[in-house]
Amino acid sequence: MKEQEITPQEPKLNIKEYLKHLFDIKKGTSKAGTIQDIKDGISIKGHTAWILIFSILIASIGLNVSSTAVVIGAMLIAPLMGPILGVGLSVAINDIETLKHSLVNLGAMMAISLVTSFLFFSIPLFQEATPEILARTKPDLRDALIAIAGGLALIVSLSRRKEMISTIAGVAIATALMPPICTAGYGLAVGRFDYFGGAMFLFTINSIFIALATFVILKFLRFPSVKRIDSNKQKFITRLASIVATVVLLGSIYTFYGLVQEKKFTKKAQLFVNELKNEGISIIDRDMDDFDYANNKITITVFGKRVSNSDKKDWKEKLKKLDLPNTKLVIQQGKDDSDMIKEFQNLRETYANQLKYISDRDATIKDKDALIADLKSRLKEFPFVQISQEAKINYSGLKAISYANKIATDFKQIDTIAVFTTQWYDSVPKTDEQFKKLQLWLKTRLQLDTLKVIKE
Repeated sequence: MKEQEITPQEPKLNIKEYLKHLFDIKKGTSKAGTIQDIKDGISIKGHTAWILIFSILIASIGLNVSSTAVVIGAMLIAPLMGPILGVGLSVAINDIETLKHSLVNLGAMMAISLVTSFLFFSIPLFQEATPEILARTKPDLRDALIAIAGGLALIVSLSRRKEMISTIAGVAIATALMPPICTAGYGLAVGRFDYFGGAMFLFTINSIFIALATFVILKFLRFPSVKRIDSNKQKFITRLASIVATVVLLGSIYTFYGLVQEKKFTKKAQLFVNELKNEGISIIDRDMDDFDYANNKITITVFGKRVSNSDKKDWKEKLKKLDLPNTKLVIQQGKDDSDMIKEFQNLRETYANQLKYISDRDATIKDKDALIADLKSRLKEFPFVQISQEAKINYSGLKAISYANKIATDFKQIDTIAVFTTQWYDSVPKTDEQFKKLQLWLKTRLQLDTLKVIKE
């Protein structure tokens, strides 16, 4: 009997089951181990307190020198996560003792951090408001989103225990608990309570949403609750956590909206200033306070020709076209210095002409120096001493002889002619005949047909 071939059937692809398997975080969760890990990291005492102090000091230095690398290094070693995770854990499992313990250590952690950064920034040398510091003074909705995402990543990683190390490092960088608390200390040290308030709000956002993310994930994973408080207390704690998180989220949204509006205002104000510059108005570049969103004011500093009333009217029309109708325009200007500008331009032209004259003069001097050097070189090459001695031996009537180059032109070309000038004794007969012989001898001796000999 012929055996039938059996073809294996391919399993049907179940998208729902695949997605459930892909995103399942319940499998492999170590509930008891996760609870113990979080509780072990709550306490701030002994070595953790000193590590916190040193990490805050490092972060403060990094903020002061605007070094992102230094700030990140401080975040990686700071034991800031423990008490915050403890708050989320205790609310999720209804552990009132752990909640108290977490809040006490969170308060101690904040106090140590503020005191350390305050003492560092109290030194006048380190009180400059760097970009890294200013970046932590205005939190917004994006900071809340970062804290939520970081908190979720952290608690999911913690629930796996063995897989949590690299993720914790990344979350420590992303949620950035260190820079805000250091900036708050800076605000106290320099007396800028707006900086202190903004930085503490940012720190609060990060802390609350890390705790909230911990609470949500642990509830989702159904961590066992501590059965030591009644249901009313449980509902109260849950409701309180939700209210606090909502208030912080709404505050973040409001701050974010204000930040967006401020950036729109700044962009329009800068466009207004650029249009004035394109029209030839001389405006000194703005500083940080020239575009005042809080008071709806633009300050410009004009130099040169005085701004007329018609100019001011035209500029206010420009503000209306840029959708800044109620913006106050403050114009700062000194006296009319147009005459001084013209005088400066004349001085600049005179200076340029003087430079050109000096340059031409230097070129002329350089050419003359080159000619003198050439002539000296030629004199050194010409054997005048030897020729004069030979002439004295050969011609007894010769009294004196001199040599020079004579430059002559027929207006077509310029020639340099060697000229010898001679003087003869009157007592010696036949000097005319000796003069002719000397002339012929010099031309032959020097191989110069154009050579001339003059008798004085």
